Amino acid sequence: MSALPSSLAPAARRPIRELPDELISQIAAGEVVERPASVVRELLDNALDAGARQVTVRLSAGGVRLISVEDDGQGLPRDELPLALRRHATSKIASLNDLETVGTMGFRGEALAAINAIAELSLQSRFHAADSAFALDGRTGELRPVARAAGTTVEVRELFFATPARRKFLKTDATELAHCIEAVRRHALARPDVGFSVWHEGRLVEQWRAADARDRRLADTLGEGFVAQSVAVEHAAGPVRVAGRAGIPDAARSRADQQFFYVNGRFVRDKVLAHAVRSAYEDVLHGQRQPVYALYLEIDPARVDVNVHPTKIEVRFRDGREVHQAVRHAIENALAAPRAGEAAAVAAEPFFKPLSPQPEPSWTQPAIHFAAERGLGDAAAMWPSERSDSAATPATAFTLPAAPVKPTPATDDDQAWPLGRALAQLQGIYILAENSQGLVIVDMHAAHERIVYERLKTQLDGAAIASQPLLIPATFAATPQEVATAEACAAVLPSLGLEITPFSPRTLAVRAVPGTLADGDPVELARSVLAELAHHDASTVVQRAQNELLSTMACHGAVRANRRLTIDEMNGLLRQMEATERSDQCNHGRPTWRQVSIRELDSLFMRGR
Repeated sequence: MSALPSSLAPAARRPIRELPDELISQIAAGEVVERPASVVRELLDNALDAGARQVTVRLSAGGVRLISVEDDGQGLPRDELPLALRRHATSKIASLNDLETVGTMGFRGEALAAINAIAELSLQSRFHAADSAFALDGRTGELRPVARAAGTTVEVRELFFATPARRKFLKTDATELAHCIEAVRRHALARPDVGFSVWHEGRLVEQWRAADARDRRLADTLGEGFVAQSVAVEHAAGPVRVAGRAGIPDAARSRADQQFFYVNGRFVRDKVLAHAVRSAYEDVLHGQRQPVYALYLEIDPARVDVNVHPTKIEVRFRDGREVHQAVRHAIENALAAPRAGEAAAVAAEPFFKPLSPQPEPSWTQPAIHFAAERGLGDAAAMWPSERSDSAATPATAFTLPAAPVKPTPATDDDQAWPLGRALAQLQGIYILAENSQGLVIVDMHAAHERIVYERLKTQLDGAAIASQPLLIPATFAATPQEVATAEACAAVLPSLGLEITPFSPRTLAVRAVPGTLADGDPVELARSVLAELAHHDASTVVQRAQNELLSTMACHGAVRANRRLTIDEMNGLLRQMEATERSDQCNHGRPTWRQVSIRELDSLFMRGR
């Protein structure tokens, strides 16, 4: 019989003993300090807690050789300087109640002690009410007077000199510098009232001046394009308030590198929040594109636990579904409004101006109808019989409202008709229209598809989800978590049109499904709902499945390519686009219209050059 590998052989017994303080601090540093950016983050937290209004970060070799964070906060008294470097010494909390309602960026009292255990740390500070400043050497504990204004400077040199193995895992100086700048950027996005500057090897590499508005700081840090290609978010639901900006679907990126979420001013990465954002975008985002956003959630500190991870980047909510719904509804509401009005808000100035405006005829557009070509005859079966006649009208024809009489002044016309007046139809696919900005190009099938889809959703909204009992219950082998979730949420499932009951200790039976999804896979639906119920709001699963069905029906019911439309029909479609939520994207997330400005047209023909 072969011998066991040495890694599996029983080890000789070692006695239990206390670890030395230095080793304890180095172990703690492994949790808190991953790279130079981790040090920058911790020192910035302390600076902001101290009331700083200007923070300067100086780096050398990407932060490996030197990290210096200087602030103009209230500073530390002379007798508290040595305490600042001791483990679990902090001014932020003093009791369990303080821990459960943390309102500061730092509170664990571990960062400075951990950094001091693996690097050469020095601390200079002048208390705002003191006459002089003092410097503390982290290695020797020497305290001496120095000259500086009120505030604090923390210098960290030779990071990981005491743990050289950790230093081998660091990347190039350029990579570490990029991570440090990103750490400062995250703080800058949360605190527009504070100025930040980053120096590397004596050269200024980033600077964000204090701003009086959050949008100004967003433009400075993420670019003017981010603000221009995003919509304002402002939503309050009970104890939760969500604000910030969410990028329009057209601004989505292939990478999730412009997603910033803050909880009570703290940058976090949380599955509940990420899932809520993604679910809000799924009806307008194309493929696997990643939305961009900077969102700020405010909640009672007692309803969120920030003491989950030493890096404080993770949180746990007391009521995750409450937060999930608030975030999802906030973004959905912000994205719902059509953006056509923004296109005509300000008339474009062409390079070349005509000598005199051409007279335009006044006309009135009659009411017209688009008849659904096929596939919508069964739509009426989706609404419960108790619905009112107006809500239960079969979706076999879609009326486009009459356009108003054309106002005489051009400016009034621009405001009334953001997507302009129809000019012609191109190849039976696109509608060409003129507005104050220039030329509007509309994909008529994609636009009408969204109009039909939103109308179907409106007819279904508010109706109770009717259940369809299964003639033969669908059973499946369930995991312990699925069984526990089904039992715990027995009262919630009927509101989603589902009936899931235990069939045996390890088997669940699906006895009823939503009537609109009776032809789907009941087991797959049940598993999806139970998985969502375990972490999020399961109503999104049923809503998503229903929306997929409605989207298919709307696609069949929308006006087809190569169908010739009259000018009146084109204008009717434009007017309905302006009044329909989410009409900027089709059901699959593709854009429905594009604006070509007068300046762009002039440049094509080299006018004004």
